[in-house]
Amino acid sequence: MCMATGGKDSLEVEDVGSEYGLVKAVGAKRPDGWVYRFPTTNTTILYYWSASLYYLEPLNITDPATDYAMHLDCPPAFLQRSLHRFNVLVLNTGHDWNRGKLNANRWVMYVGGEPIRDRKLAQIGNAKNFTIYSVINFHNTHSSRPFSGPYHPDIFQMGIGTLEEGDKVSQDESDDSVVAGAVKGTRVRLLQITTLSQLREEGHISRYSLKASHGVQDCLHWCLPGISDTWNEILYAQLLVAD
Repeated sequence: MCMATGGKDSLEVEDVGSEYGLVKAVGAKRPDGWVYRFPTTNTTILYYWSASLYYLEPLNITDPATDYAMHLDCPPAFLQRSLHRFNVLVLNTGHDWNRGKLNANRWVMYVGGEPIRDRKLAQIGNAKNFTIYSVINFHNTHSSRPFSGPYHPDIFQMGIGTLEEGDKVSQDESDDSVVAGAVKGTRVRLLQITTLSQLREEGHISRYSLKASHGVQDCLHWCLPGISDTWNEILYAQLLVAD
């Protein structure tokens, strides 16, 4: 969003987050998302943070320490309310699917409105796969132009496949077999960004910052514009082909 807006207020960019209910709540560090409109092209870009693409519901709204039902078979409430306003939707998930995150946030897996009793489904990997298929099926039916981005690589997964002069990239299939399988036969199109991102590990801040740590590092902050620009170009190309 910083790249799209130039990172500052101007007459060419309007902050319209309030039209979508995306304003910073009292005591919150940030809103759940950001929305900017560009009047000259009548274009609106919205970014919404949904950790794992499912509907979260507090089990006891009067208890600040309540557990939350994570409905694996339901999209986030914001998406259910606002989907009809979107011409193009891009989905992504992956990094927040871990047991530590669920326990820390007091998230409890639900399917069909009930806690999951199936131990196999309750395993993190299986729950993530189930949710991805549920989300893809929902947007195959309800979204006008749905796209799904596969898992973009963490910095600690990278740096081992650097290309040398004369090397070629010959891989055609997606590294994310779950998402690739989920979109097969649907209207949802796959944005394959994983492999090309692995070739540019220097574009990720966590390994090269002053406070960089060894081992597991931040997964979100891709900082050099060239990489995320390329992601956008792939999306734009698919939109042009669709038109």
